[in-house]
Amino acid sequence: MTHFYSTYGISLESDVQLPCVPERFLNSSSSPLRFFTDERPLWAQEALRLPQKIVLSRPAEPRVADPAVMLTEYGQKEFYRLAYSDGAEFLTDEAATKLWAGYLPKLTIEDMTVYLLGPVLGFVLRRRGVTSLHASAVSLDAGAVLLCGPAGAGKSTTAGAFALRGTPVLCEDISALKEIERALHVLPGYPRVCLWPDSVEKLLGSSEALPRLTPGWDKRFLTLNGNQARFEEKPRPLKAVYFLMPRTTDASAPRLEEISRREAMLELVQNTYMNWLLSKEQRAAEFGALARLTENVIMRRVTPHEDPARLGTLCELIEKDAARASTLPLSNRMPVRR
Repeated sequence: MTHFYSTYGISLESDVQLPCVPERFLNSSSSPLRFFTDERPLWAQEALRLPQKIVLSRPAEPRVADPAVMLTEYGQKEFYRLAYSDGAEFLTDEAATKLWAGYLPKLTIEDMTVYLLGPVLGFVLRRRGVTSLHASAVSLDAGAVLLCGPAGAGKSTTAGAFALRGTPVLCEDISALKEIERALHVLPGYPRVCLWPDSVEKLLGSSEALPRLTPGWDKRFLTLNGNQARFEEKPRPLKAVYFLMPRTTDASAPRLEEISRREAMLELVQNTYMNWLLSKEQRAAEFGALARLTENVIMRRVTPHEDPARLGTLCELIEKDAARASTLPLSNRMPVRR
């Protein structure tokens, strides 16, 4: 039986039901992504017999609980394999139209879903030429507002705070950008926000107030099913980008600061998702797109306060500033691709 999902503008056809993600068919102009979890299919067996080359090897990152990962290229860039130190592996073709997942018995489909909806789909988006940022996004006044920053900056926590205030969430951790009718839009991801226990405690008063993502991992998730919080299912035009700075105990926080185009450009480049995958040509094209973005979208630095009681104030600050963005003489119109 095939299960259909829609995420980041991709129609995902899976041979297994993904936990906690509602099924939804997407009539997309792009090629569907077929996801296999059963015994290794013939195309995957043949791919792994091709000459291989290690493209990247990254050590584990204990600070954010990420395992070590190795990216291997097969043939003449015909297939790619992401292998994680905990036994999870993913193999995709050059165009990222099919994806096979393998894992050791100690892992569960919940574990594989976390990988799939995070770094694996991030890799797929990159293979498909979609610019993606390390950012969460919420929908304010029918426009997308990005909360941008590296791991641990508070993107998901702030998105969760917005969600609990009734603001629809477009995506968390990865924001995929696409030109629609000559305007740059943020594509909806999936209907949940992943949160560490300390963030859950900040938002809801108890670290165990939300269910676990997987049985063997302490990370939790806020469901965006319309009850406690809402998911934005439609792409929204990009209105503003807020770069999250380190938290402070300063009495002036939370606060917003102006940022020059040059500084904004540096922040965007540093926070592009999986930028190590890009060729020189792709880097040049993306650099141009980001440069146009700095010219046409409101951008600010945001310094949050360490006190979780001030999260609401932070949200209000961004809401008011984003509302101003609609009245300023800026447009996120992008040139048509030739």
